[in-house]
Amino acid sequence: NYYKEHFFLLSAKIFIMSGIVIDSDKCKNCGICIEVCPFKLIGHSVHANIHGTITAEFQDKDNKCKGCALCAIMCPDIAIKEVRK
Repeated sequence: NYYKEHFFLLSAKIFIMSGIVIDSDKCKNCGICIEVCPFKLIGHSVHANIHGTITAEFQDKDNKCKGCALCAIMCPDIAIKEVRK
């Protein structure tokens, strides 16, 4: 039983780790990543970057991201610097 509980926790931890990291200093808020995300997990932030631009923000409270990387592939500014599966 001990091993079953820890294996489940390990599996859940891996699932929670899926996601992306957006480099807000590179983001120009073109909205492409927002449009291509199949789960609509990227939205507009309320924070501005060092250039004064409101940026995109990863918003995945329910851990729905599958790490498909469509957002990173389509980003013209290479602002999505990490995709975790």
